Amino acid sequence: MKLKILPPTLRNNKRYISFEAISEVPLGKEDVIPLVWESSLNFHGECKTSKFDLWIMRVWYVKSIDDKNIIRGILQCNREEVSSVRAAILLINKFKGKRVVFHTIGISGTIKAGIKKFIKLEK
Repeated sequence: MKLKILPPTLRNNKRYISFEAISEVPLGKEDVIPLVWESSLNFHGECKTSKFDLWIMRVWYVKSIDDKNIIRGILQCNREEVSSVRAAILLINKFKGKRVVFHTIGISGTIKAGIKKFIKLEK
């Protein structure tokens, strides 16, 4: 018997948070994932974090100025939990003993709009 997929009217609405991270060491997607999860688990706990439906969609390396490495990325989360996710990623301040700062650039309803409005990749 084939499983039926959930109709769009019953699915959770998603939002995409565009963020920028400035760090003293280079960061990749594999480094950002545990940072975000650890921060949200420490701040909100397991029960609240499980409601976030948190996924890291993409991460771009932007540039390196002096000893600062800048990356931008997009997080997917549940629409009702956007403010909680923003609070959790703002609390990230260390990676491998070096300073790192995360801040939110903007929130969008689609990945395409988030890239176009907030990430603004140079071509």
